[in-house]
Amino acid sequence: MNKAPLHSRSPRRQPVPDAAPVPVVPPTGAPVLPAAPGRARRWLARRPGPLWALAGALLAVAAILVVDRYPAGQRPITQDDIDQAVRVSLEKEPLPSAAARAYDAILPSVVRVVGLMDEKDDGEDKAEQRAMERSLGTGVVIVDNGTILTNLHVVWGAKKVRVRFANGHESEATMIGAQPENDLAVLRATSLPDDLEAATMRSTADLRPGDHVIAVGHPFGIGPSASYGVVSGLKREFRSAEGEKTLTNLIQFDAAANPGNSGGPLVTMDGHVVGVVTAILNPSEQRTFIGIGFAVPIENAASAAGMPPF
Repeated sequence: MNKAPLHSRSPRRQPVPDAAPVPVVPPTGAPVLPAAPGRARRWLARRPGPLWALAGALLAVAAILVVDRYPAGQRPITQDDIDQAVRVSLEKEPLPSAAARAYDAILPSVVRVVGLMDEKDDGEDKAEQRAMERSLGTGVVIVDNGTILTNLHVVWGAKKVRVRFANGHESEATMIGAQPENDLAVLRATSLPDDLEAATMRSTADLRPGDHVIAVGHPFGIGPSASYGVVSGLKREFRSAEGEKTLTNLIQFDAAANPGNSGGPLVTMDGHVVGVVTAILNPSEQRTFIGIGFAVPIENAASAAGMPPF
């Protein structure tokens, strides 16, 4: 059975008119007119004057609108004008750097941690030497009920632990959990400031070498202090100088960290915590920063506090 064609095989024939119409040629300079039905078309073809008058009226109206919009002596604003205004504004009031914004975001959650080795020690820094004999470190609030992450070596062996929050409020704290294989301790402060803020933690799944980070803490008890750098590598290992412990799956970074930074947060430019600073590599006896620091990924740190994985 043959299919009916969707289209005819040849174009439909048109009837031949008795005589072809004579085209009307407009005068020189007259506009070419679109086809108009009957009498109107013939009238317009013979009288182009009204069309020119109409076109002139429209141009006059447009000119009036432009003049009203841009008064005498004022030209339209261009993209170059906008760019120049933005540059001038930034020169007068420059925007804070990405690192400064990250620091502002994390600062309310950073605490100073002091491990007191003497029951009679009240935590007051009455003498610098006495302060340096204590175990000094940093912590980061991860739950606004006073739950704090820090390094286990900061509080190990301490008779008492005291923390100082960002607003100056001080409190004793107790250790409620530990993860020795990652050098992590979980503290709970006994009293809290009214405006306590918990840090925002972020998965390290998309963290890459070269990403900018800041390390925030209390190096040598000074702080809070911020240092700026990049992620140098991932899945690193670190063996302590005494050879007692090997830490694995660490984030390597080059933001300056020194004794006292231990337990502090490693923070991305969006102000989110991706790690807990735990060690620095320095083969010499000085044990100060020479460009290689390590942090425990926040996934491990959060699990130490019993928090679900990302």
